Amino acid sequence: MARRYLLEFEKPLVELEKQIEQIRQLARDSEVDVSQQLLQLETLATRRRQEIFQSLTPAQKIQVARHPQRPSTLDYIQMFCDDWVELHGDRYGNDDQALIGGIGRIGDYSVLLIGQQKGRDTKENVARNFGMAKPGGYRKALRLMNHADRFRLPILTFIDTPGAYAGLLAEEQGQGEAIAVNLREMFRLRVPIIATVIGEGGSGGALGIGVADRLLMFEHSVYTVASPEACASILWRDAGKAPDAAAALKITGDDLLKLGIVDEVLEEPAGGNNWAPLQAGNVLKEAIQKHLDQLLKLSPEELRNQRYNKFREMGKFLDPTSLGTEMNV
Repeated sequence: MARRYLLEFEKPLVELEKQIEQIRQLARDSEVDVSQQLLQLETLATRRRQEIFQSLTPAQKIQVARHPQRPSTLDYIQMFCDDWVELHGDRYGNDDQALIGGIGRIGDYSVLLIGQQKGRDTKENVARNFGMAKPGGYRKALRLMNHADRFRLPILTFIDTPGAYAGLLAEEQGQGEAIAVNLREMFRLRVPIIATVIGEGGSGGALGIGVADRLLMFEHSVYTVASPEACASILWRDAGKAPDAAAALKITGDDLLKLGIVDEVLEEPAGGNNWAPLQAGNVLKEAIQKHLDQLLKLSPEELRNQRYNKFREMGKFLDPTSLGTEMNV
């Protein structure tokens, strides 16, 4: 069994994990019946893990969202998507490996799937540019979305990026323009769009494939206009205040559900999706099928109107100087 990567706040579980492994080794090396002791320790570990994960701070949720063993876009596609065929290239000379897309089937539905893809180790992360897409990636996504619109395929997007790549070459190639065009064109599409934040949803890099009829989000994922480290550096000139920034930014599923940004928060297994990826895949598949059933009953015009109105509703706030008068930004 692959060794689990434990986060800092999971360290109280280390001793229990060691005891469980020692008992398993004893069972393998002898004929002693240790099933009762093993069951007791595993039950205790599960209970403590639940207690830890039920009270995570926003800063700790970021650690879970960035967990190197958290299921990725391709993991989910392989879990519940049949007949997956990856499509490549933006037709301008680039095939960004940080953003993947293709056609597949979920249940009775043929769909187009697009998502940011991180790596499992350093070598793969370098090849995938740590999930940070360049302009070619967003242009590839738009090409595939236009393909889906032409053939009436619902679009599923999976958001998992710290942000769009901010290197000099990306800026020279029109990073901002590529994302802005995606934002505009996704409002035009006549097919259902369901976006899911499966890990870290950061800045315009996430929004470039995030204009959707339904925005779903896993319980321990985060969705933010800027990383807490960047926010703390800008506001306080001190990246060490990232936990304070994380709390102020309202980046968790519960906060975003209250603000009307997210449509549904998906429950994760105790310990996060990395502890039970197949269970997480089943939860996501059921949620996608439920929302597809609802959205496919709407006409193209109804879809576009609802999508437009959904985003027009965002950005409302209460001005403390106006005695609770609702304002639009």
